[in-house]
Amino acid sequence: MRVAKAQRKSKETDITINLNLDGGEVAVETGLGFFDHMLISFALHGGFGLNVRVKGDLEVDGHHTVEDTAIVLGRAFKAALGDKTGINRFGTAHVPMDEALAFATVDVSGRPYLVFDSEFAQEKVGDFDSCLCEEFFRALTFNAGITLHVSNPYGKNTHHKIEALFKAAARAISEAVSPKGQGALSTKGVID
Repeated sequence: MRVAKAQRKSKETDITINLNLDGGEVAVETGLGFFDHMLISFALHGGFGLNVRVKGDLEVDGHHTVEDTAIVLGRAFKAALGDKTGINRFGTAHVPMDEALAFATVDVSGRPYLVFDSEFAQEKVGDFDSCLCEEFFRALTFNAGITLHVSNPYGKNTHHKIEALFKAAARAISEAVSPKGQGALSTKGVID
């Protein structure tokens, strides 16, 4: 089974994540309501089993909680994929949410890179600072070792734009990590 448990404890956060790439229970508790909603949507639309438990220094703000959760989630993805043989490697998705559209494309390449193309009119969605959306995807990308491009070509409502980004990224990653037969899809013979 393609599963992993990843943990990280610092003076700012204490995080445990269990990830199953092939589905399962979804339970998320970060202390940030909107972020919980995004991670649950990410798991459901990606078809992932995901259990996230976070204790963060929310009395400061949500930055450490969001960024550190993405670090641990990225490490869990990397561990669950192992040597990456037999996966599709690439994935792409477009997700509309009312007036907003999101696009995501991923290469599970072992080479971390993020292109984030979105701007948000509202500074906050509930208890979530909108600027943390980019921080989440950056930390996820670099710790998972993937190349990820995400964008909102249009949209007005910040909630809709961010939620569409999380769903599009989940669907693209799900496609990329899905089984594709044998071997590594690389002219090098390995994906690293």
